[in-house]
Amino acid sequence: MLACGLWCASLNVQALDDPWIVLQKTAFAARELNYQGIFVYQNGNQMRSVQITHMNHGGHELTRNIVMDGQPREVLSQGSDIVIYNAQNDKVVIEKRRGQNLFPAMFPTNLDALKASYEAKFGVVERVAGRDAQVVELVPNDSFRYGYRVWADTEFGLLLKMILTSSSNEILEQIGFTQLSMMNTRDIDWFQPKIDASKSYVMEDAAEVNHVTDNWVIANLPPGYRKIDHIMIAVPGKSVPVNQLIFSDGIASVSLFIEPIIKGTRPKMGHKQVGSTHICANVVDGYQVVVVGEVPAETVRQISRAVSFRKQALVDK
Repeated sequence: MLACGLWCASLNVQALDDPWIVLQKTAFAARELNYQGIFVYQNGNQMRSVQITHMNHGGHELTRNIVMDGQPREVLSQGSDIVIYNAQNDKVVIEKRRGQNLFPAMFPTNLDALKASYEAKFGVVERVAGRDAQVVELVPNDSFRYGYRVWADTEFGLLLKMILTSSSNEILEQIGFTQLSMMNTRDIDWFQPKIDASKSYVMEDAAEVNHVTDNWVIANLPPGYRKIDHIMIAVPGKSVPVNQLIFSDGIASVSLFIEPIIKGTRPKMGHKQVGSTHICANVVDGYQVVVVGEVPAETVRQISRAVSFRKQALVDK
């Protein structure tokens, strides 16, 4: 916490003139500070509360999220390793985090990609979770991404709240702290799940994942998006692994799923919207292609149309 405090303090004067510095502070603060709080996520009619505890312990991030609504679930993460405890079905699932940033670490530490696709503007200072917060507007340069409104803690730089907005300024999604406190302790006894020790839990790997070569070509990605990962996932009930390609502009992300169409099955076709998420499905060279992302409809449509197949070995030897 001291390291981030000194780093953040050195940027306070610069941040008064540059909204990008404020956003960069949120990226470092989320990863380096020690804090505990409750945040609420809302997307359409869906709402859930999560208790988060985060600590940077000797340069290693430890995070524990407890879902407080609906089915009891806990998520513990150390770096990119995630362990999910589901008390409902007595399962423990181990997986890797891929292509996504979790609140409040929503922004990358390098903002160059964002600067090419968004304009950052200062807003007013408001109160969030009892703390002063500087508002920053991220305005997209085109129609291939949504806008963002960000509330950054004026003292520590931590992201306190963020909303996703449409081109007409409609609120599509929001997430933010309702309670927040900074932790001074170095004790990590909290980094363990609240589970019933008398139960036998089933251990599962979320899916067997293999890195693959680029046998799929996306010839015309929307401006600002680039591929950040390509994996193959073993899905229960499917005889052939599913390709997943992940694209991002630095904050928005889109997943492309590709699998061969099984003879006698009817492929999915068309477009669907669920809250702020758009889904586009079509068929390419006998493969089912599905694009999913919290991005405008035209973004998933363009990626879906741009897919082509290049014959070569699927898995690196």
